Amino acid sequence: MPERERTLVTGALGCLGVWTLKALIDLGEEPVGYDLGGDDARLRLVLDDAERRRVTLVRGDVTDGAQLGRALDEHAITRVVHLAALQVPFCRADPVRGALVNVSGTVVVFEAVRERLGRIPGLAYTSSAAVYNAADRSPAPESGGTAPSTLYGVYKLANEGTARIYWHDFDVPSIGIRPYVVYGPGRDQGLTSGPSLAMEAAARGEGYEIAYGGRAQYDYAPDVGRALALAARAATEGAWVANYPGERATMAEVVAAIEAAAPEVAGRVTFQDGQLPFPDELEAKLLERLVGPLPHTPLAEGVRATVEHFRRAALDSGGGS
Repeated sequence: MPERERTLVTGALGCLGVWTLKALIDLGEEPVGYDLGGDDARLRLVLDDAERRRVTLVRGDVTDGAQLGRALDEHAITRVVHLAALQVPFCRADPVRGALVNVSGTVVVFEAVRERLGRIPGLAYTSSAAVYNAADRSPAPESGGTAPSTLYGVYKLANEGTARIYWHDFDVPSIGIRPYVVYGPGRDQGLTSGPSLAMEAAARGEGYEIAYGGRAQYDYAPDVGRALALAARAATEGAWVANYPGERATMAEVVAAIEAAAPEVAGRVTFQDGQLPFPDELEAKLLERLVGPLPHTPLAEGVRATVEHFRRAALDSGGGS
């Protein structure tokens, strides 16, 4: 292990990207964020001024191997967390672009690490609960799904297969993590962003209708970011894929937590009927065996912290009274 780790995070300006950067800073690093986008709103939402000064942002395309390779070399990267991906609605709207980013982009990342195994001994990446479908048993087995019901899920299953082959053929170690419903500050896009958008609305004193209901597993974004940061360091052998150990809850319980954190919106946070097309619970025993102890923020605590975070951000930006 090098004396000083430096981790590059692809998709660094997304929700999990900024929380992974935060976790890496807390671990003493000065990480590098790699992202094709230029909107740093989530970064400013999550990191304070001093923390942002410890992050180097590189604008780059995850599908461009030469560009990614230069970033890895110029910044002497020793670990990689690969998060760059288009989410469910974007893959549905543009399947070709979705496959280019989510499938080909992941192969590019693995190949870049393979070429630098002497310095970068492995990587962590996100898969998804979307590798399962509604017919899979609950709790869903950690061995994974085989017939996803969305293109996004198909692409994520391909990522798991890519990781497996890169270990078997090229000795590239990896740990993939399958989150379910990620919530928290910065979660503003994707199929399951509704609860976080409702928390942001509640912080403004506004109601919100969440577009689905039922029961699911909820993963607090800062906790998932910590898991990804630790997984990048723990990826030394094998091609492991682990479900994230979130908290199982009904949408009614999520709404109750939002209303407890923001009583002024009681009765104005609603949700539609309809279960997400995945099992309502995932087996999740492997991840902590691989990376060590993880934080387990209870849903009510995570929701309250999220609402309070949005309130502070509004005050800091001059939006409060």
